Amino acid sequence: MADLLSYLPPFEGLLPKWLFLVSVVSTANSIQAYRSESYSAQLYNAKSTDGRPFTNPLSSRTFGTWTFLSSVVRMYAAYHLTTPAVYDLAMWSFGIALVHFLGELVAFGSAKLKGRFVSPLIVASSSLTWMWLQRDGYLSA
Repeated sequence: MADLLSYLPPFEGLLPKWLFLVSVVSTANSIQAYRSESYSAQLYNAKSTDGRPFTNPLSSRTFGTWTFLSSVVRMYAAYHLTTPAVYDLAMWSFGIALVHFLGELVAFGSAKLKGRFVSPLIVASSSLTWMWLQRDGYLSA
């Protein structure tokens, strides 16, 4: 077990471990988005006026690519948390995700505040807040 724990980010606190976990989960979500558009359809869960989902195979793969890019940034941040540019990129990844998901909910209407859609809102908003509150602590090290 100690061997497995040695692969976790080498920093104190839970934030680097959280970034690691979010990155792993995001990678799994990317794979799901590439395998089937049903994952994206459950995330962007509203229907158009004619009853069709807003998603299609291309939008699902695009979402998978965007999610994987965010996963890479967050994994890199987990292991380089004291590097200001890397820390800020990870914060930006959560901020951009939050704006995107709020836009889909409020402005574009492609999602409803239920089911799988709630998780990214919670992860993005709480992670962005957490990173903002802990920024000085990790970057002054």
